[in-house]
Amino acid sequence: MAFIGWSLVALVSFHAAHALGLGWLLIPCGYALIELSRAESSRKVFYPMLALGFLFYAPQLGFFWGIFQQAAIALWLVLAFWIALFGITLRLVRLRFGNGWMLVLAPFIWTGIEYFRCELYYLRFGWLTFGMAGHGSPSHATAFGVFGFGFLCTAIASIARMLRNISPTRRLVFIVVAIVIAAAVWLATPIYKMVSDSSPGLPHVKIAGVQLEFPNDQQVITALNQARAKFPDTQLFMLSEYTFQTPPPQFARDWCASNQVHLVVGGREPLGDTNYYNTAYVIGTNGAIVFQQVKSVPIQFFKDGLPAPERKVWDSPWGKIGVLTCYDLSYTRVVDDFVRQGAIALLNPTMDVVDWGERQHELHSRVAPMRAAEYGIPIFRVASSGISQIVSRTGRVLASAPFQGKDYAGEGEIIGGQLPLNAKPRLPLDRWLAPVCVGIAALALLGSLIPARRKHTHE
Repeated sequence: MAFIGWSLVALVSFHAAHALGLGWLLIPCGYALIELSRAESSRKVFYPMLALGFLFYAPQLGFFWGIFQQAAIALWLVLAFWIALFGITLRLVRLRFGNGWMLVLAPFIWTGIEYFRCELYYLRFGWLTFGMAGHGSPSHATAFGVFGFGFLCTAIASIARMLRNISPTRRLVFIVVAIVIAAAVWLATPIYKMVSDSSPGLPHVKIAGVQLEFPNDQQVITALNQARAKFPDTQLFMLSEYTFQTPPPQFARDWCASNQVHLVVGGREPLGDTNYYNTAYVIGTNGAIVFQQVKSVPIQFFKDGLPAPERKVWDSPWGKIGVLTCYDLSYTRVVDDFVRQGAIALLNPTMDVVDWGERQHELHSRVAPMRAAEYGIPIFRVASSGISQIVSRTGRVLASAPFQGKDYAGEGEIIGGQLPLNAKPRLPLDRWLAPVCVGIAALALLGSLIPARRKHTHE
């Protein structure tokens, strides 16, 4: 019965947090996972937590079925495996080193596993983390980052579990000290959400984009002219990933030259007879391609080109700008690289196929606000059939274009406005914490598998 109760707590907490956009609702989920790891056998930890993980991800990622068919079950189980691994690792650590060490190491183990499954192996997938659940208020990621937020949630859950085993007096002292420390950390943390997003005196670039999905040449030129008419002062236009199946054709270059504007657009850069690079091109005001950046993380199981051999920022007329294609924005290690190179804004041409459905589009639209908030960097995202966004450095969505649905006809929504460039990007704290946690989690698991040395007595 205890298993059923804690499983329900974990499920309700997980789905409520992601549905409401309130990341702190995941603290009970973390607590419940710790309790579930205390089952009497490894089998009773691993398999029930595997099933629980499946119930976490399958409902949230139901669109996998429409994309991968029966293979979606395997992908849901792959994600569920990491929940089960967390539980079995906690159990082994507790049996080998004791309950105290298990609770101390729990946030490190959780963060290490979460970072590994999101960033470090072939099937890496950065959605539906604890940190991403706070999409309703992305400012929670301003200092700690999405992985750091998951660490905090699990640490609070571990501390709450510790408090059950100490006297009321010590418990009160502990709570007071924890509140003081938390207040000090909060006050010492830059509150970027209090900075104005778009004050009149701050630099900005006037931008516009059109949602087009596999358009023909006539649809492209018509859409660009419509966007130009709607936002006549635009300096930088953007179209989605795979707008062209070749490098940008001459008519697109001529349009930029005649209108004296820049255009960011997705296409294919041939590589031999069979391979290609999925590339975002920048066409300058003279009609020439002035910059191009290959997609860093092609989608697994798709024909999506070869990964980028290198990443560079675009030295634009407005400053250094990172150009990331679609999925690249989901990976912190890719964004880190652009931020380290001095990018003050990010451009993200995206292909979200209309047939993938509204849920996929909605989940993907959570990424840009979270990335903007944790790095303190503005982002302009144009998706083929929605959801396109202009996002300030605080994670606030300044403008958006909606998902256009199954009746999408090719000539889509236009989004435009000003992208504020008042950015002083920084790497959040979890960029050094998360890799350390991977090492700690690995050592904890390996160490718990080493039998304890028996003490020998001499007669």
